[in-house]
This record gives sequence, C-alpha cells and structure tokens, in this order.
Amino acid sequence: MKRRRRHAALLASLAVAGAVGLGACGASGGTPSVPTVTAPGHPSGDLASGGPTPAGPTSGWGPGMWDDDTGSGMMGGDGGSWAPGMMGSGMTGNWWLPGDGRPVRTLDRARDRATAFADRLDLRVGEVMQFTRNFYAQLETGAGRQATEVLIDPADGAVQIEYGPAMMWNTDYGMHGGSRSRTSVSASQARDIAQRWLRARGTTLTAGDPEAFPGYYTLHTLQSGKITGMLSVNAATGQIWYHSWHGEFVGMNGHA
Repeated sequence: MKRRRRHAALLASLAVAGAVGLGACGASGGTPSVPTVTAPGHPSGDLASGGPTPAGPTSGWGPGMWDDDTGSGMMGGDGGSWAPGMMGSGMTGNWWLPGDGRPVRTLDRARDRATAFADRLDLRVGEVMQFTRNFYAQLETGAGRQATEVLIDPADGAVQIEYGPAMMWNTDYGMHGGSRSRTSVSASQARDIAQRWLRARGTTLTAGDPEAFPGYYTLHTLQSGKITGMLSVNAATGQIWYHSWHGEFVGMNGHA
C-alpha cells in the first residue's frame, strides 16, 4: 500500500510538471520558431535558457524532468539510480512489466524483455539501445509504424514506458492516450528545430533523422556522426525534451 501511494504521488507530480511545461510552450497554430521552444530543466541549469550543454552525462544525473537548478527530479530516482516503474502494481498495468529477477547485460536480453512487454500491447520491438544507465527500445505496430518507447532496468529486467515524451506527449500510448493528435510540425521542421536548439546551446552536436511517434518525434543526437543521446520534439508545439536519463551511449541493434 505504501508503494502504491508513492507511485500515485509521483504520477500526480508528473502530471503537474507536464502541464506546466506544455503551457509554457503554448499551442498556437503553425510551426513555432526556436525562441518559443522551451525544454524541461537540467540538474545544473535550464538547457532552454542558456544552461549547460547536453554534450554528455553529468555525475548525479537521475531520471526525471528537472524543474530547477538544484537537481530535484519530478519523476523519481535518486542521484542517477534507475527509478522503479511509475505504473507499478495497482496502477496502469500496461505501462509496467515487473522484472524477472535476472540482470540485463546484453542487447539480446534487453530485446527479450522488451518483447515480453510489447506482446501485452500487440506491438513488436524495433531498435534497441544500450546506455550506461538503462536499456531503451522502440515499439512498433504490426504495420511498422513507431508506437512508443520503453526503458529496461539493467538490474532485474523490469520494463516501463519511457520517462518524458513517451509518457506525456504520446497520444496513443501515453498518459493522454486517445487524445486527438495535432501535427503542425513536419519531420523536416522537427529536425531543423532540434538542430537550431542544439546550436543555441553552444554544442557541436547534430540532430539525426526524426522518427515519428504518435504526437512527437524522437531524434538521435550525434557527435561526428556517432550517437551520443537523443531528444524529442512535440509534433503540435515544437517543444524540445532532451532525454537526460540515459547516461552514455554504449551500443545498439536494429530489428531482430
């Protein structure tokens, strides 16, 4: 019961944080210019207002949407730990698959765990990536369209819908699933917004090809053509959400 109350409190905090973030961006028609694009904060500063660059992980980063300069996270986790699934037992079961007690050390093992989760949603696993803090997988429909993104806990194989855009922006599989998806930002515009945002942060990173999910795009960030991380762009507003919870990129594989 105590854990259930904790999950409910975290979910409430996430909903409030998401509402604040989206409200700051606005939902006016047309494609927003880069100055109107906002981003969630960062443990040591606000990336959207000239804070530190997203060039790589910083000691103490934990999973979450950061709301101030102190590093207080909105989505659980302590100092870089892999947070438990917010949608655990008693909450929304389709968002969380408990672990099987065995650690995940390889991409193949991560794919197996992601598949166990995807089967419950009648989806299949696409790209799988390994980072120093977690494993990540993209889930697709039978027709090959991107559906959502998940994280796999390397400690015990637990799987959950990914923090951030997959929870807050996904109009089919997120917290607001079933809401009407309004796309006013094209894939090419999303990449341009992401590239200008990265440049405005003073980095030499480049934005990769956008992958369209329901309500948003996710793009790899690249350094000299090599993956360093990822960010997402809201398809309705152009808001940027940098994925700060992964750590350093280790490796990946495509479809099984």
